[in-house]
Amino acid sequence: MAGRFAPRPTRTSVRGGHVPVPAPRVAAARPVAGITRRWVPEEPLDLGLTLGPLRRGPGDPTFRATPDGSVWRTSRTPAGPGTLRVAARGGAVEAEAWGPGADWFLDRLPQLLGADDDPSAFTPRHRLLAATHRLRPGLRLTRTGLVMESLVPSILEQKVTTDEAYRAWRLLVRKFGEPAPGPTPEGTYGLHVVPDARTWSLIPSWEWHRAGVDGKRAATVLRAAKVARRMEEAAAMEPADAQRRLELIPGIGPWTSAETVQRSNGAPDAVSVGDYHLPSIVGYALAGDRTADDAAMLELLAPYEGQRHRAARLILLSGRTPPRRAPRMTPGNIAAL
Repeated sequence: MAGRFAPRPTRTSVRGGHVPVPAPRVAAARPVAGITRRWVPEEPLDLGLTLGPLRRGPGDPTFRATPDGSVWRTSRTPAGPGTLRVAARGGAVEAEAWGPGADWFLDRLPQLLGADDDPSAFTPRHRLLAATHRLRPGLRLTRTGLVMESLVPSILEQKVTTDEAYRAWRLLVRKFGEPAPGPTPEGTYGLHVVPDARTWSLIPSWEWHRAGVDGKRAATVLRAAKVARRMEEAAAMEPADAQRRLELIPGIGPWTSAETVQRSNGAPDAVSVGDYHLPSIVGYALAGDRTADDAAMLELLAPYEGQRHRAARLILLSGRTPPRRAPRMTPGNIAAL
């Protein structure tokens, strides 16, 4: 019976990149027509699993999953801001895009949906991973080709709860981003495009404070924004070289660089070393050790060399986590200081 139903999303599986996307239905007519593309993937594709890591919380102004089975997202592409809507229907992906970045979006649609990913390179060596891999045949690792849009929220997530980081991202993008081109997704509020590098660098200190971002993280974002062009070049590099490029910025370490290249470069081996929860989750899932540290986690993931990020995601998606022994960490309130 367990294999007949798709696993329900949990807090941990959502962190693993699971965004529930409703079953597709006939889409309502949209008053503003964009340019379109139809693409047929060679392997099974789950939009929620593939694009889920790009969502930064349920209120992310740059991402939306709508009741008609569509996923909407916005980006500041090299050609300008753009809005993309994708839906999987009958084994094919139907995409529509608006704005100056529309052509760029559609040209890179296969890469965004994991066409460069090779799931066959992953061989499960634990029963838990084998079962999760079998239940998630549509998992693909996305490759956006854009660095800053993943780097900034990763910096905001340093050493705070996810709720605090999501709130900061939501407030800053809505206030300093620009309304996304094209129509508004049905039944939702409008989408926004992330600020450009100059806008990030001009945000006053008190606005960072109001968003709950401390001076250290704000300063790291500003340093990255000053060399945004060099940061974006990392999207065309090998993941290890891209991480080294990002880590040249003071305040960006292995965890932040890994979280970034997982999305911008589709890196299957980039492990989030330094994560607060991941070592204990991996240790508990694979060895029953809830006290595992980074070294123990890397040792357990060693059989998956080259695919360690995929293995970690499958563990998160499995929902097998250590039982809680204490309440969740209380979110801070920097804005009240």
